[in-house]
Amino acid sequence: MNKKIKELLAQITILEDQLKEELEKEDNRIPFTIERGRVWFDKETLRRQKEALIDLYHYIKNSEILYILTAPVIYAVIVPALVLDLFVTVYQAVNFRVYKIPLVKRSDYIVFDRQYLAYLNIVEKINCLYCSYFNGLMAYAGEVAARTEQFWCPIKHAKKIAYRHRHYDKFVSYGDEHYHEKLEALRKELQEAYKSTFKG
Repeated sequence: MNKKIKELLAQITILEDQLKEELEKEDNRIPFTIERGRVWFDKETLRRQKEALIDLYHYIKNSEILYILTAPVIYAVIVPALVLDLFVTVYQAVNFRVYKIPLVKRSDYIVFDRQYLAYLNIVEKINCLYCSYFNGLMAYAGEVAARTEQFWCPIKHAKKIAYRHRHYDKFVSYGDEHYHEKLEALRKELQEAYKSTFKG
């Protein structure tokens, strides 16, 4: 990786941190606290949320019929999602310990907290629960896959790809014959993180 790329990546990291900070400021304009895993709002915020609640009757009555008819197709995906969750969890629990790669913390990706929002009715809360689980699971599985790729095959693609995970920019350029030397360095990077985060 040349000096210019390293500099640009460092600038991107700084900008991402600044963006995260600004987004957190924006999110924090609605006051809440988290105690023992539960979200609490002050009385005034809770009152406004309850006023915004659309009751179940009006929610279903005003829903598009095609939205209702396609719901079983969406929810049917829960079965393969649960199987994927199990396999990914077992996969990293076994393999990452062997490779000395830091384990991906599942609870950092699969987060359930939208049920505390008083402006959501029961159907919306179930939908949010499903979306939280499924999207969190995809991110969790993606991070496990990304760390595996960095360990086993950290080579960039020749063709443009639509999504690049956070490890991708460190990968070896397509066609670079020094791949094996660079592979060892990328593996060591993961293993150093393992030493500091997992004692096993």
